[in-house]
Amino acid sequence: MDVQVLIGPEGLDPARRADVDDDTLAALYAPPVRPWWRASMVATTDGAASGPDGLSGSINDDADGRVFAAMRAAADAVVVGAGTARAEGYGPADVPLVVVSRRGEVPDGLRDAEPGRVVLATGDDAEPTRLRAMLTDRGWTSVMVEGGPSLLGSLLAAGVVDELCLTTVPRLLGGDAGRVVGGEDLDEHLELTQLLEEDGTLLARYAVRRDRERRP
Repeated sequence: MDVQVLIGPEGLDPARRADVDDDTLAALYAPPVRPWWRASMVATTDGAASGPDGLSGSINDDADGRVFAAMRAAADAVVVGAGTARAEGYGPADVPLVVVSRRGEVPDGLRDAEPGRVVLATGDDAEPTRLRAMLTDRGWTSVMVEGGPSLLGSLLAAGVVDELCLTTVPRLLGGDAGRVVGGEDLDEHLELTQLLEEDGTLLARYAVRRDRERRP
């Protein structure tokens, strides 16, 4: 089944709403302004953020992978927690990876990256507002946050995330798997700005903290 645009830009050609080619997908996921921080997460219909193996990679699908690639292509840098990078087997990417680590350790799979391709954020540099300012100063103004849940929770609490891109796959897992946002309690109001569908998988974009002034 082709990707369909259920909710999206009013000016999108109706003929392209039910067969979203790569160019259309790139336009749909272009950052609306800069700087722009978007978080990308995946969950099952019953809210599990990981599969039975504890990894998010075991619940994503082709539709999620295609949109993930479009968002990666639009990013100047990727922010990810060290635990997530380690567990999910991250290696060097086409864009710089900013690894947030309380212990100041670079995951094994990233230690052989070319200079400048992996940036370690630890200590004071890992504080969310300082981290956003630091990356903006480097010219990395389109940033993709890939989790994990605890890191996303801290970034949301600090008000540095502009958008949540959430893929919901049509699966039920039960059990006690964690959710896409962890850490401290939150009460964020989201605005649905875009919704795609393919074979039951829903790919949503939500604006966050629209009632607050975005940080520089």
